[in-house]
Amino acid sequence: MTTTPLSAGGPRVSVVADLGGTTLRLGRVAGGVLDAASVRRIPTEGIGRHRTLPAQVLQDQVVEQLAGELEAYLRSPYGAGADSVGVSFAGPLSKDGTVLAGPTLWGGTAAPLPVTDILARRLPVPVVVANDITAAAWRYAATETVPFCLITVSSGIGHKVFRHGEVLIDEAGHGGEIGHWRVDPRPDALPCECGGRGHLGGIASGRGVLLAARGAAADDPAGFAGSALAGPAGHRPDGITNQSLAQAVRAGDPFATTVLSDCLLPLAQAVDCLFTAIGIRRYLFIGGFAVAVGTPFLRLLGDQLARLGCFGLDERQIRDMLALGAADDDHSLIGMARMVAHMLPAPTAAGGRR
Repeated sequence: MTTTPLSAGGPRVSVVADLGGTTLRLGRVAGGVLDAASVRRIPTEGIGRHRTLPAQVLQDQVVEQLAGELEAYLRSPYGAGADSVGVSFAGPLSKDGTVLAGPTLWGGTAAPLPVTDILARRLPVPVVVANDITAAAWRYAATETVPFCLITVSSGIGHKVFRHGEVLIDEAGHGGEIGHWRVDPRPDALPCECGGRGHLGGIASGRGVLLAARGAAADDPAGFAGSALAGPAGHRPDGITNQSLAQAVRAGDPFATTVLSDCLLPLAQAVDCLFTAIGIRRYLFIGGFAVAVGTPFLRLLGDQLARLGCFGLDERQIRDMLALGAADDDHSLIGMARMVAHMLPAPTAAGGRR
């Protein structure tokens, strides 16, 4: 990436964007502080809203939305004086900023996307692009004192391990995609939005748990009728939402709690595998669904992990490995700004435009 002299005499000002499967977020960060009033949230024009469109059409649509929104934001009052743009992307990226896949954005196979080059041609300031969980890990790297694994449980599942000042992925973008680990080898296992089957993200994500809850309600109408999920009006199974599911689990509803607990078993297996393979003993959970469920999410996951056991640890040590991240959706915005500050030279001269 080529950079040019930037505005001088003040703190770095970055426009940051987080492109997720459900929402595109944009905001302004000055001097490392996110201006909460500047944050815009826009539904992502991807597979979540247009499930019948082909993957390549969705990819083109999502990229045009991202570039257009960034152009408009830079022209807005909040974009005034920005010397850089940072974008976090829900999908694996190679070192040169090419998106290799976007399962929660456009679903199945589409062409590799050179998103860094596309944005660099359209935007008037230098651009840094990273995977969304890589960016989010940089937020927590400022406060965590030991190596950690950041796991998001939202429309999908992703993870990154941050150790010794870096995120552990290779230059081709491999690593940190535990949501696509195949935990159910059956040929008729639940489909994943990437086109595969039996993937962790299709089972233990917010979308996966929602499908499981609706399926359990259809299979066990009596149990569902006695659940808070049915409500006083006796709603149909397809009326269950992630919000109602999270609320029911927080309230201790047995039906909803059992569904979530069952779905969290493969996630517990993933944590067990990561601990056993590389010895990470700190796991932070973010993402809309995990945060919405809150403390019961950690308790149920800890129950499953304690049943599995982690070699060399007792139950207290196992449960102490798990924690929730901040109860907001700004992880990637804040982390992306820190990545920009780390990767781009500090502003040195007036201008701030290429």
